[in-house]
Amino acid sequence: MTITAESQTTPIRTVGAAVRAEMGPTITITGTMHDRFTDILTPDAIAFLTELHHRFAGRRHDRLADRMRRRFEIGNGHDPRFREDTAHIRDDADWRVAGAGPGLEDRRVEITGPTDPKMTINALNSGAKVWLADQEDATSPTWQNVIGGQLSLRDAIRGELVFTSPEGKEYRVTAEQTPTIVMRPRGWHLTEKNIDFTDRVGRTMSASASLTDFGLYFFHNAQALIDSGQGPYFYLPKIESSEEARLWNDIFSFSEEYIGIPHGTIRATVLIETLPAAFEMDEILYELRDHCAGLNAGRWDYIFSIIKNYRGRGARFVLPDRSKVTMTVPFMRAYTELLVKTCHKRGAYAIGGMSAFIPNRRDPEVTDRALEKVSADKRREANDGFDGTWVAHPDLIPAAQSEFDAVLGDRPHQLDRQRDDVEVTAEQLLDLRIGRPITAKGVRDNVSVAIRYIEAWLRGLGAVAIDDLMEDAATAEISRSQVWQWIHQDRRTEEGERITAEYVEEMITELLAQTPRTDSSRFDDAADVFREVALQPEFPAFLTAPAYARLLSENN
Repeated sequence: MTITAESQTTPIRTVGAAVRAEMGPTITITGTMHDRFTDILTPDAIAFLTELHHRFAGRRHDRLADRMRRRFEIGNGHDPRFREDTAHIRDDADWRVAGAGPGLEDRRVEITGPTDPKMTINALNSGAKVWLADQEDATSPTWQNVIGGQLSLRDAIRGELVFTSPEGKEYRVTAEQTPTIVMRPRGWHLTEKNIDFTDRVGRTMSASASLTDFGLYFFHNAQALIDSGQGPYFYLPKIESSEEARLWNDIFSFSEEYIGIPHGTIRATVLIETLPAAFEMDEILYELRDHCAGLNAGRWDYIFSIIKNYRGRGARFVLPDRSKVTMTVPFMRAYTELLVKTCHKRGAYAIGGMSAFIPNRRDPEVTDRALEKVSADKRREANDGFDGTWVAHPDLIPAAQSEFDAVLGDRPHQLDRQRDDVEVTAEQLLDLRIGRPITAKGVRDNVSVAIRYIEAWLRGLGAVAIDDLMEDAATAEISRSQVWQWIHQDRRTEEGERITAEYVEEMITELLAQTPRTDSSRFDDAADVFREVALQPEFPAFLTAPAYARLLSENN
């Protein structure tokens, strides 16, 4: 079934697949229409998507070109710096952001997770203050997951969501107080290949995944969320500049006007998870100030961004085993302390990073040791001034909340803690010296985690429990990018082995030989994707780009 709708500038109607350029900009749904998809892909919603793409798709391409230019400059020795042309924004002490919207006043513990029905119910029953409803790194973007996730959110917001297990057991939202929903759309770099956009001159391209995820969720749920006493709230991923923040702000303003809600109703929390964005925190807040609630320290993607940008700059920029790059190493301390100071100066909430441990019910001692680490991590964040934090599993909520309760007490935040003691320089943000080795185990763990995660992703799973940790696309990115960098920077393990493509290939062969298979397993495909993104001379900016083509071939 193919559904096409035109821009609001012409009458909305359903037509066939052949779209003529003179009809004006159009959105065409090319993916299979599964059960209830028409509840989301309505003619009016498609018309809204068409208008979003007509107005903003070109600017998205401009911002992606800026990213490529910036990576080229860093790769050629031009380190990022605090911008001179925006110094007046940083120096102006008077401006503030909009701050918390209704239902976002207390964010001390946020749970993250994908938007399938079962995980949606689990999150809403978890007892967290906020749920990051993740259409991005924790979701494999099969067509079923993309639109099915929108259905889960729509039904949950209206109190209609029910999940029936294969055994026939029904699950519902039973909590009296459910978390405030903050939805995370996919990043600017991703496309939705089940939706085509044809512009006014007849050029057809895949739709923007960001505009698709945002547009469908906002169009269907904004008013219902307002009526419930909250609002349409978003986490913005992978932002690299204030110009990208300005683009999102313009999208928000247009969307509010389009459906007739007050300017500033939308609230956004920006993930500072790229190296360039760390140098523009003030500017990002400023561009989004009418719609901004805060910033989040997206630690895993931030580490990935550093490796990606400095992968070819020599031994000084090579990080050790992933497990050794903790939040207490100097460059991560500088990044998080700058984030808290910047947020509180502007009246924005500072939200801490992910604790991804999954309780091991077979080994209570493993769980107890891990919970001690989780508590220590959250204690550090609360004492540093963060207003809230992330966890990946409901069982981590009590440990995280107790640490923030100890610091916050009855207060919903600690915006009054200005962190005037913090002064962070560009050199501190770029000081990657850790002084720890690369080990054979570290290489093997990266190969194992990346391939096992990609295999699950290709089967439609975006958040995967591996070795007692919840892995998502960000942690898989660290794993494969470290392998690529270690090979191309001619590194050796602590044991003396030179890290080469051949050395890694032996580990791949060993992993594939030892891993049990089922009829639905896709380990051979996953290994091929890993070879493409970790062992080839070229470095794909995101592993999900080459993986997406294989995903489409099996899941539609």
